[in-house]
Amino acid sequence: MRIRSVNSLQVNDRLAKAIYNENGQALLNSGVLLTKTIIDRIKRKGISFVYIEDNETKDIYVDDVIPEHEKLKSVMEIENNFGKMSRDITLGKSIDMDKISPTFGAIVKNILHGIKDQKEVISMLSDVYCYDSYVFQHSLNVTIYSLALGNKLGLNDKQLNELGMGAILHDIGKVAIPVEILNKQDKLTDEEFQLIQEHSTIGFDLLRKSQTISLIAAHCAYQHHERLDGSGYPRGIKGKDIHLYAKIIGIADVFDAVTGNRVYRKAKLPHEALDILYAGVNTLYEKEMVEVFSRTVALYPVGLEVVLSNGHVGVVARQNGEFTTRPVVRVIEENNIPVKPYDLDLMKQLDITIVECEVALTQKMVGS
Repeated sequence: MRIRSVNSLQVNDRLAKAIYNENGQALLNSGVLLTKTIIDRIKRKGISFVYIEDNETKDIYVDDVIPEHEKLKSVMEIENNFGKMSRDITLGKSIDMDKISPTFGAIVKNILHGIKDQKEVISMLSDVYCYDSYVFQHSLNVTIYSLALGNKLGLNDKQLNELGMGAILHDIGKVAIPVEILNKQDKLTDEEFQLIQEHSTIGFDLLRKSQTISLIAAHCAYQHHERLDGSGYPRGIKGKDIHLYAKIIGIADVFDAVTGNRVYRKAKLPHEALDILYAGVNTLYEKEMVEVFSRTVALYPVGLEVVLSNGHVGVVARQNGEFTTRPVVRVIEENNIPVKPYDLDLMKQLDITIVECEVALTQKMVGS
């Protein structure tokens, strides 16, 4: 399979991975042949990328950290629990965090099991969901990225479980923010932006009252928008005053926010998101953490169409361990001429590099 921008989809392309709505139901199943009507529908949903089948890449597949059905189940459980809390707040009811703690704990345990079994770096684009499920999908993705980074940093099992609970609940304060503000497509007013920023404090207040959720998790919700130089919120604390877990979650949060579909902008690719993180090294984020994260997540996910420095075009076939900038590429085109596909290992061909992505080129052309 290969990843393709929705702007370059063609009639009779065959979908390789299903597209889901916020309820975990397949809007389009894998194997569906795309028509103009279906392509237009995908675009209207605001989706940036899809996975397509073809003969050149039929043996290329994405090795998920957790199986697709488990992802769906987890997202739906997060949504159901967040939704109930939001309704309770609207009705003026108190929220019993202790009742939902086991559900989130089980999700964290399942992800951690997948992380420990994962031999390669995480090769994952944000899954194709509709916008309504962004907060719930984001909570799951941030947990996956946070646990992967924490594991690489050498945290023990107790620490990883604490980190996982903090990550999955980092945005819980958004249950008190009106949906129309969270999903607003236009620029937020100063008052609306300030209200969204309050989710950190709201989340802390919700979690710190729990008897079964660690106070550390509450501080993760409180601090994940704090930055090394004090430019973050809500308190503007600096450096060592920010908890280790909050620093990890802050990196995962930004990475997934940039690579995820949002109502107000298209998703960026992982290597573009990493550039944003590196731009904030030693001012916003710990240098060591960003460097380790760059060896934890595939910068060029499996299935991505790339342009090489020698002018050849190919599809990322597999990763090369922690050498995330040098995957194995299935070359399918040389000098604009299709060729019999062959694999090129960039770890063995050090004079050749990835210089561009076909998806990014398409997005730029459409946006220009």
